[in-house]
Amino acid sequence: MSKWICLKNKKITTTKSYPNDVNEPNITEKHLKNCSDEKNTLPSEIKSTNNVNDKFSNTISTPVIPSSLVSDLDKLNFTEERLKRYESEANTLSSNTTLTINTENELKTKAIYLREKAISKTLNNIKLSMEVDLCFVLDCTGSMKPHIAAAKDCISHVSNYIKCTNPSIKLRVGFCGYRDHNNKPHHRLQVFNFTNKYTKFTKYMRKVSPGVYSKYSDGPEDVLGGLNAAITQMNWQSSTRVLFHIGDFPPHGRRFTTLEDNYPDGDPNGLTAENVLEKMQSNNILYFFGKITKYTEKMLKIFRSIIGEFPVFDLVGGDPIKLLDKFVKATLSSITCAVSLTSIIGSKTKDIYSLQQKKLDMNSNEPDWNILPLQEGVVMWYHIPDTLDELKDSNYFDKSNLFSESFSFKIASQPFSAGVEKCAYFAFDIKSNPAKNMVMKEYLYVGRNDPFEKYLEAVEVSTVAHFLATKFNLIAEQKSIPKVNFLYAKFLRCGTIDLCTRYYTIELRLKDTDYKRFNTNTGVIVELRPALEAFSHFTYVYTKGYLVVCDLQGIEVNDKFLLTDPAIHCIDSLRFGRTNLGEKGINQLFLANHRCNDICKKLKLRHIN
Repeated sequence: MSKWICLKNKKITTTKSYPNDVNEPNITEKHLKNCSDEKNTLPSEIKSTNNVNDKFSNTISTPVIPSSLVSDLDKLNFTEERLKRYESEANTLSSNTTLTINTENELKTKAIYLREKAISKTLNNIKLSMEVDLCFVLDCTGSMKPHIAAAKDCISHVSNYIKCTNPSIKLRVGFCGYRDHNNKPHHRLQVFNFTNKYTKFTKYMRKVSPGVYSKYSDGPEDVLGGLNAAITQMNWQSSTRVLFHIGDFPPHGRRFTTLEDNYPDGDPNGLTAENVLEKMQSNNILYFFGKITKYTEKMLKIFRSIIGEFPVFDLVGGDPIKLLDKFVKATLSSITCAVSLTSIIGSKTKDIYSLQQKKLDMNSNEPDWNILPLQEGVVMWYHIPDTLDELKDSNYFDKSNLFSESFSFKIASQPFSAGVEKCAYFAFDIKSNPAKNMVMKEYLYVGRNDPFEKYLEAVEVSTVAHFLATKFNLIAEQKSIPKVNFLYAKFLRCGTIDLCTRYYTIELRLKDTDYKRFNTNTGVIVELRPALEAFSHFTYVYTKGYLVVCDLQGIEVNDKFLLTDPAIHCIDSLRFGRTNLGEKGINQLFLANHRCNDICKKLKLRHIN
């Protein structure tokens, strides 16, 4: 049993811990079943707290809630703080606009004006980001024969898949093949400029053949020459620029390899990793790599030290069918990842590479919990709405429906991951029995002493998604449709060991699982799952066009889903944060791209053309 405090009336209530999905340290099939079978009983239990409170008044001690938290909440004007933040964010996204503010209504009017202006700019960026230049940079030496064959067949599969799942993406494809310096100049590098005529590209690729071994051959290849040719000789035009490099050996030079090398001092033409990759950055080109052997490990480490983290795909293997499948999946992932980054941050990759550099400071290893200090804080969460009307009422998510509990935890000193908005830390919930593995997430651009209203907004998004998933699963169970569940996020306020107040969202840790992003708030489908596309459609229909839940990411176990960190497009542009792209987002990013599937039909959802 857990002791809860309603901040509205400061009454102690005793109820079953909600949700049940935080009682196990790892996610399993059993866990998914518990999530989907869970009943939304908390509201009725809270409504009858008087009797419970009387019954346990002599046996329950009040959790210690810091007076500073009570004071902060008393001072916090949710509406005013949110409007000011939206005004600030929107001004940053659109342009500096000066309007005189005298009343809260005037502040709301200004916030709406700026939000709509910022949304229009963001949607334009998204539209531009759907124009993609994809260049294959391929080692064409003799050892690469199966991968050259896969590249020849890859683009037709990729173009057909994009046409069916992401018709908004407009793709141009090009090719740059490289061999080594012992080859004749016209044979060392092969460049085929960008085209949207895929049959023309495939026809050209059929002429590309692996080089033959010569007595002058060594291990390293002209990697830097190939990358440099792709960057400088190709006609890059689109907003999203993808360079997908596939190779099995590193560049020349002792810094890259201990293999036999005809050019141990490095590239004979004076190219360096620094000047090539910095040129790539300045041309707003995103780098992806297909790994085949262990010999490129040192190269990847050096590349990361220059440009930060980047996706690396496993392309090991010689089986033609399996290799083609890997090639296609890696190519599609490169495209959708690049489109997502470009649409969120913009076509200038400076900020993207800056984010990737930050990821170098991550530590993905499990910390030694024994040496980390115990810390104390307070977790807060919202009372789950009972009805759709409550969900649609923005005033419902205020202090009157906020609950809290004291919390004891440990947190890793470094984050293990970072996205565009947040970084994530391993954490350990000491108070639970047994203790649980958790994840704590912190906004990258929110100062330590800022109001915590933004974190409560993230909890609001989680609560809304949880409510809608429950409604979806009631129907899904009857029709044998895969269930959709969301981790229930809470807000943590704590005074850390450095005596600064810090804020986090906290949720159960998804451990030892294959974490995937299935779709994004820009409308891009990363990995097609009909049940999830139907779920987004369901949220639109169930809320009568008020909102759409999207940006679905998490794990898939036995055809069931456990998701986290969704985004919501809503006709009320002053809810759900900057990833809410309003009514225009619903129309242009969801309705314009959604293709109804068999599950939509099973749910009898109104067809979207």
